[in-house]
Amino acid sequence: MAAPRRDTRGIVDPAGLLTRVRFRRHEPAEPLRRYVEQYWFIDWDLPEPYVSHVVPHPSVHLTFQQDEGSPYAELTGIPGGLYTRRLSGRGRVCGVKFRPGGFRPYAPGHPVSHWTGRVLPARDVFPRATPAAARSVVTPADDEARVAALDAFLLPLAPAGPDPQADLATALVDRVHDDRTVRRVDDFAHAAGLSVRALQRLFSAYVGVSPKWVILRYRIHETLELAGTRGEADWAALAADLGYADQAHLVRDFTATVGTPPTAYAQAAAV
Repeated sequence: MAAPRRDTRGIVDPAGLLTRVRFRRHEPAEPLRRYVEQYWFIDWDLPEPYVSHVVPHPSVHLTFQQDEGSPYAELTGIPGGLYTRRLSGRGRVCGVKFRPGGFRPYAPGHPVSHWTGRVLPARDVFPRATPAAARSVVTPADDEARVAALDAFLLPLAPAGPDPQADLATALVDRVHDDRTVRRVDDFAHAAGLSVRALQRLFSAYVGVSPKWVILRYRIHETLELAGTRGEADWAALAADLGYADQAHLVRDFTATVGTPPTAYAQAAAV
């Protein structure tokens, strides 16, 4: 069973998390890949609690979970700040990470910004996300069976046909992710053949956050990864490479998002 490449971007202190949990990623069934980026699984059995922090991606997540009680399912819109989760005892999460732009076809009644910053029972969006459905996903011991259960849950809900606006939103977010030269919203809109206002409306409706948020977030992901692997990074050069006016702007954005300056984070990661 193929698994997406290992990528810890966005995880604050990935070494600390990955020494405490089993974390895997898997591909969904082929018909779902237009909308779903990956499935992700975490299992833990901890002698003492651990608090994980993630700098969110511009993605909506559907999770099936079991920790202290009965299995349940949640929908998590894009958090505004750090996503924080306290892990304790034994538990398991089987998650669906929708592509940016890929969730709206599953819930066309609202713009994706309607879900931003919210965590709610998945049944509020997907009536099929019953405790029995959650149990069918989290109970199997092997990953292959869990992937099959997620496929079985999502395939009947798959949109009847493509949504060109969803595809456009996904392609534009992918461009921000892959192209460091995307730095300014007005230049980005012009390159996409859209007005700034049209681009903002598209992102609100199909991504859930603004183009500026996405550009900034991917910059922070890259800085977070470099800060965790390079104790002596050239922050001024990195700031210029990522399109910041100066190093101070990079430090300010990183600190506001992660809660600590990049140099302090790098020093802690090196310990």
